[in-house]
Amino acid sequence: MDLKAILLVLFSLFAVGLTDINMHNPRGCNNRLNEPKRGRRNAKRLFDSQNNNRGGHNVGKPMYYYSGSYLPIQWAHQHTCGDQNNNCEVVIQYMCDKKLRDGATTATIPDNPKSCKNGDCNSDVRYGMHEDHDYYKDCKTRERNRGLFTSTQRLRGQTARFTRQERKGTRYAYECPEERDYYPYWHPTPWKDIAVLTNNAMRCEYYKQQSENVKGRGYCKVDGNLGSTVIPNNKAACLAFKHPNATRVQWLNKPAHGIPPPDCVLSQWSRDNHQGNTIGGYFMSYNWKVPDIDEDNCVVRIRYNISTGEYDGWDPNVNYKKNGNMKINIGMNFGLTFREARARGYFLRNNPSVMIFSNAPKLRLRVNIDTGNFGRTFQDRSHVFSIRKRPASLKGKKIHNVNVRGKRGNIVQVFPSVEYDFVPNTLVIPEGDYVHFQWTGSDTNPRNNDGQGKRGTDRSNVILIHSEPNKSPPRVYGQWSRNYPAKITNGNFLGFTEKDLKTLATISGSPYFDLPPRMVKGCGTYHYISTRNNAFSNRSQKGRIIVNSCK
Repeated sequence: MDLKAILLVLFSLFAVGLTDINMHNPRGCNNRLNEPKRGRRNAKRLFDSQNNNRGGHNVGKPMYYYSGSYLPIQWAHQHTCGDQNNNCEVVIQYMCDKKLRDGATTATIPDNPKSCKNGDCNSDVRYGMHEDHDYYKDCKTRERNRGLFTSTQRLRGQTARFTRQERKGTRYAYECPEERDYYPYWHPTPWKDIAVLTNNAMRCEYYKQQSENVKGRGYCKVDGNLGSTVIPNNKAACLAFKHPNATRVQWLNKPAHGIPPPDCVLSQWSRDNHQGNTIGGYFMSYNWKVPDIDEDNCVVRIRYNISTGEYDGWDPNVNYKKNGNMKINIGMNFGLTFREARARGYFLRNNPSVMIFSNAPKLRLRVNIDTGNFGRTFQDRSHVFSIRKRPASLKGKKIHNVNVRGKRGNIVQVFPSVEYDFVPNTLVIPEGDYVHFQWTGSDTNPRNNDGQGKRGTDRSNVILIHSEPNKSPPRVYGQWSRNYPAKITNGNFLGFTEKDLKTLATISGSPYFDLPPRMVKGCGTYHYISTRNNAFSNRSQKGRIIVNSCK
C-alpha cells in the first residue's frame, strides 16, 4: 500500500506543549543511571524522553517478576487524558534481549563501531543499550514516510531519523525517531505491545489488528555498499530500486511476534497540570500480567501521545498536502469562511496573530503556538529487569507484586518523581493468593536531600500498624492508621510466619529487598508502614492489603 494513502491509520499527532511523562513503577529511568545530583547528565543516553532533566530514578539492583504475576505499571503525565481539551493515547510496550543493558557510564553509546571495544557496540557493556546498532542503521538509511502531516516543520533529511518532532534528526542512542513518534509503526521493531489506553475506544479494534504482536511487517533489504543512499520504505519502490553497487534487492516479511494482541481500553480521565492525577487523586495505572517467558534482560516503555483538539488528526485529508503555512483552517470551527479565517489569522501556524473582533482589525492577540508541539510524543522507560519462570511450588498460583515507588527527598527535591510509597497502595485479593514484596533503591541520591537514615540512601521496610484489622469495620487512625507498629506475633499479618515478618521489618544494608512470594491467609484489612520513611511533617509511606473471600 502507498504510504501516502495510509495517513488516516497512523498516529500522526502527539503531545501539546512541554508535557512530561514519568513512570513510577517499574522505576522509570528518564535516561538517568547513577547521577548523585537532581538532574540527569545525558538526555540522549538511551532514548528521547522529551522530559525535563529532573525526572527518573537512579539504577538499583535489577528487579525480577515471575511469569504470570501481576505488576502494576504506574505513571504520571502533566496534561489531561479522557477530556475534550486534547487527544491522548498511552502506549505501553516491553522488549527483552540478551544484549539489552543499563550500562556503566552516562555517555551515549557511539554510532561508529570503531569507537567501541572490539569494534562491536552491541557487545560493549560500558554503554547502556536498548535497541541495537543494526536497528538504528536501518532507521538512518530507510526513507521516511513522506505521506505524513508535518505542518510547518521543515525536516532536514529524508530518512526515518527525521520527523515533525525531531526535524534535525538528533540521535538518541539507537532509537528510531519515526518509530518513536508513530504507532502502530509500519516496519519491524523489537517492541511488543502490552496495552493501549485511548480517548476513542472505537479505535481499539484497529490497534488490536495492526499490532506487531499479531501482524508481521515488511521491509526492503539491499545487499551491497550503498553509502548514504536512501532505501525505499514500501514494496513497489523496493522492487524497482536500482543502484550500481546493489548486489541483491529483496522485499522481505518479518513474522509477527506471535503473542496475543494488546489490551485496549478507554483512557482514564486525568486533570491538566496536576501530574496526571485521576479521580480520587491516584496516579494513572495499568495492571500488567507478566508474560510466560524466561528472560534476564527486559525493559518496559510507556509513550504518551497527545495532540491538540484544534483539528482532527485522523481526518484522511490531514496529510502531506497540508504541510506548510496557511493550510489547516482553524476558523471553520468558529463558523468563519475560508477568506475570513485567512484574514483574521485562524490558520495553523507558529505564533499566529489573531483578530478576535471583526470590527476591530487592529486589535490582534498573539497565540503562543509551536506547530511542532501541537503533535508530540513523550516517553519513559524502566531500568532493566528480568522475567523468571515459576518454580514448581508456585505453579498455578496467583501472584501480586508489591513494590516501592519514589525516591529520597521532600516533595520539591524529588519532583517530578514522588516521595516513597507502596505500589499498589491498596491491594484487594482473596485468601490463598500470593504476595511478592520486592523493591530496590539507590545509594547515590543527592546527599542533601531530606530523609531518614544515611544520607543519599534509599531504604524501606514493612511493619503491621495497630488498626484492629479483623474488626468490621476496621478501626483506622490518621491517614491510614497510627504511626506506631503493632506487636509482631506469628501469623498476625497476612498469615505470614514470624520469621517472614522479622525479615520484612528489618532494614538491611542493601537498597534491594526481596521476600519471595508468600501465600496470604486470614480475612481482614491490614495496614502497614515503612518506619524509616514516616516523617510526621510530610511523609507517610503506608499501604494496605484487604483480604477477602475466605474459605
